[in-house]
Amino acid sequence: MSKSFAELGLSSEVLEPLKSAGFEAPFPIQEAVIPLALTGVDIIGQAKTGTGKTLGFGLPILDILKPGDGSPLALVVVPTRELGIQVADELSKLSGGKKLRVTAIYGGRPMEPQIAELKSGVDIVVGTPGRLLDLQRQGALDLSKIKQLVLDEADEMLDLGFLPDVEKIFKLTDSRNQTMLFSATMPGDVVTLARRYLNQPTHIRADIEDTGAIVTRIKQFVFRAHALDKPEMLARILQANGRGPTMIFCRTKRACQQISDDMKERGFKTTAIHGDLGQVARERALEDFKSLKRDILVATDVAARGIDIDGITHVINYQCPEDEKTYVHRIGRTGRAGASGVAVTFVDWDELTRWSHINQVLNLDFAEPQETYSSSDHLFSQLDIPIGATGRLTSNKAPEKSPEKSDTRKPLKKVERDKQAKREPRQKRERVRTKRVHESR
Repeated sequence: MSKSFAELGLSSEVLEPLKSAGFEAPFPIQEAVIPLALTGVDIIGQAKTGTGKTLGFGLPILDILKPGDGSPLALVVVPTRELGIQVADELSKLSGGKKLRVTAIYGGRPMEPQIAELKSGVDIVVGTPGRLLDLQRQGALDLSKIKQLVLDEADEMLDLGFLPDVEKIFKLTDSRNQTMLFSATMPGDVVTLARRYLNQPTHIRADIEDTGAIVTRIKQFVFRAHALDKPEMLARILQANGRGPTMIFCRTKRACQQISDDMKERGFKTTAIHGDLGQVARERALEDFKSLKRDILVATDVAARGIDIDGITHVINYQCPEDEKTYVHRIGRTGRAGASGVAVTFVDWDELTRWSHINQVLNLDFAEPQETYSSSDHLFSQLDIPIGATGRLTSNKAPEKSPEKSDTRKPLKKVERDKQAKREPRQKRERVRTKRVHESR
């Protein structure tokens, strides 16, 4: 039986906001990490995205820290802007008991407001490597008093080429008392980093699933699809019974935006995240998806890194993933926390070789994806799509007029209509044109 948060050694100042936020029992990674982290030892935590790592390192930080003089005392380094925002929001919600100040520092936004927040005083900084170092070089971010350093999603961080920046941050925070490194996988670069900068770390491995046995609770479907028919197929899949929040993955930014626009024009509530969008637009898109204002998010792999959202029922690979790692990462967005999920992959004719490799490495049962069209019976039956669903959403209701534009006038009686008809037409006014006379000089 799982322990409660109270049994893990957390103080009441942390437990009260935790309870108010609706957190009842810890996840395995939290149960394993929190008691050790409270002792101050260095930790390597290995667990997949979405398993609760944020609270695993966040709660001990909140418990140990006391409000200081305004200089940051704890630093959480993350690979992406979206993840930074999520982590900072979660820590802010739980910091009220100790009145700790949390701020997010990331690129794509003007520096001035972030500098102003730092000047006003913060206790915990969550940020991406590039922007953290930019502000440090300008003298706006003081890292000399950092006591706790967390490196989150370390494998993704190094995949994105942040190793030199991460090493600089380690050197700038040499006064730290504790370092925690979290990663879904442990490639050679991550292991080397841990050996170099962590002091006799305790390695905790929790809830790591075998990549070759991909989450059995996720129902997987692979269809050989024609490029021109994909939008029609997608539109029908989006009408499947039981479909909730859905993520659609594409390889390119252009395809991502095109699909989002096309599905929106067909009546679906879509939004998109990709590299061509500004930071404000990306944050708005993510917030719309979280709040279910838009229940379909179309994203590229890079833009979707670090996005951790519960309740996703369907993942659709509109374009075949590049490799088996990307495939596992994509479909792992659904079927979380014990829930079931559906993963659909479109494989075009020119993608068959790539898919064959993925299928072989992961030991799947889709060596020969079934040729499928938007009208195929098996598409409807396998994905529980209502018979008669078309490539566009339809509604039995007539579109409602907006209140400001609706006609509130009462219909005229027959006598009144006759009177209006007999009214003489308005006399036309004669217009007199005046000619301009140009004086000769």
